[in-house]
Amino acid sequence: MGISTLSEWTGQIHELVIGAGRGEGGTRSHSVRVGGERDLPYIGTPPSGHMPLVAYEIADDPALWPAAATRAVGDIADDTGAWAAYAEKECRPDLVRLSLTSTRRRGFSELSGIQQTVEAVLQATGLPLIIEGSNDPGIDSEVFLKIGEAAEGERVLLGIAEAGRYRSVAAAAMAYGHAVIAQSPIDINLAKQLNILLREIGLPPDRIAIDPYTGALGYGFEYSYSVMERIRTAALKGDTDLAMPMICSAPDSLTVKEVREAEGADADRIAVAWEYHTLLPATFAGAAIVSVRHPATVPLLKRAIASFWGGTGSGGA
Repeated sequence: MGISTLSEWTGQIHELVIGAGRGEGGTRSHSVRVGGERDLPYIGTPPSGHMPLVAYEIADDPALWPAAATRAVGDIADDTGAWAAYAEKECRPDLVRLSLTSTRRRGFSELSGIQQTVEAVLQATGLPLIIEGSNDPGIDSEVFLKIGEAAEGERVLLGIAEAGRYRSVAAAAMAYGHAVIAQSPIDINLAKQLNILLREIGLPPDRIAIDPYTGALGYGFEYSYSVMERIRTAALKGDTDLAMPMICSAPDSLTVKEVREAEGADADRIAVAWEYHTLLPATFAGAAIVSVRHPATVPLLKRAIASFWGGTGSGGA
């Protein structure tokens, strides 16, 4: 069977806008757009839709972040605002992704601190933001409301919504004008069902990003890749419940045995290679945004994505 051409597809990926400038009620230096594709990735001159973007991830509690990531930035990881400023000036990603890892602490009660952290990051960088909140259903509602309120008008991408807990993040997004990451465990049917649930409670399809969950290379990524391909082709065939841009982060890439046990001069090289060789292929499976945690991975991915988008096929780690 031959490769499908643009004329054979009937569907199109929704366009998602992240970030709002001063003229739109926010404080971002610019907004970014993802999605809009009417064909498979990197096909066409130029390809349809928008070029995949790279997000750099930071955390408000570095003790709960991969050692390879915090080692690369040193003491700056202890100041979330300074880390966000470093991200924009030194790494130059397309977006900054803030993970509120502090909410994973047992007995967490610092809800006022969440708002202060989000405000500090907003002041430190003008880049569009992705903000990941609680992983605890017991505090989800309060956490997401604090995030949503602190970032009102900024049009951030909020996460994570899952089948068992999606109402709180969706409510915050709808109340304060944000978008939502819908994550499902590497299953096309579960991804579709979660999108339906979010739409049924009033979240528009152009404010949803699909996170199919991505394992690290050699630790489940290969299956993730096949599911992402199925999601993309189903959307292009006309399935509107799957016609949302995909976002991938591969959170396990810097915690696999090969990265944890690397020492000396090779440690950073191996960490970067593991992220790079997981997340560049994710863009070929349809990812519109890929998130990384090692600062040195950002420029490599951006260069490679741009070269494939331009048709040269060069670039690499």
